[in-house]
Amino acid sequence: MAEPLLEVQGLTCGYGDAVVLTDVSFSLPAGRSLALLGRNGTGKTTLIDTLVGVTRRHAGRITLAGRDISALPVYARAGAAGWAGLGWVPQERNIFRSLTVDENLSAVARPGAWDAQRVYGLFPRLAERKKNLGTQLSGGEQQMLAFGRALVLNPSLLLLDEPLEGLAPIIIEELLRAIRRVARDEGLPSIVVEQHPHMVLGVTDDCIVLDRGGIAYRAPSQDLLDDPAPLDAWLGVSSH
Repeated sequence: MAEPLLEVQGLTCGYGDAVVLTDVSFSLPAGRSLALLGRNGTGKTTLIDTLVGVTRRHAGRITLAGRDISALPVYARAGAAGWAGLGWVPQERNIFRSLTVDENLSAVARPGAWDAQRVYGLFPRLAERKKNLGTQLSGGEQQMLAFGRALVLNPSLLLLDEPLEGLAPIIIEELLRAIRRVARDEGLPSIVVEQHPHMVLGVTDDCIVLDRGGIAYRAPSQDLLDDPAPLDAWLGVSSH
């Protein structure tokens, strides 16, 4: 069996001395996408932040593309020459607000399948605003730009932390189509954190539910779409 693209083993992590997640283990094969679900405060963002390297790892190991990244600094986890790392879209988006859309993309771009023109094809709204500063974009356009910035890194794994939060329905539909294309149709391995399971299960392959500091449930996403009863049990919501 091929080595998983991402392997998390016995991960215990949090902020400072406060432990949020304990003994978390899972793997993500190449070409697969994962929905990360859970109630507020169950550690979804903590898990993403720990993969990126901005929390405290108390125990455990993180391996990406055969490389142990557990002790690497944040900048090194984004990749280096000859090694594709993580593409991260945090809740805060973290675009360069004083740069244009074009400049935001060119500032971080690395050689590979994704470049600015492909991003503009994915998000025509950005193509129309390529000369606009980050401060001149709407919240939805900023989220598209943050997504595009992660793609032009040409990462081996894409991390999206609540990419749909607080956005208008028409923007959510555009982003969901983009996630489906990138993660499902083109097979870029992705982990998507989302509060609303019905939005993300349709665009991911598999699902993990966090609860009480660990993994409470895991299944193929389609299984939860077909039978949402476990979502009621763990999240108090259905998928519809």
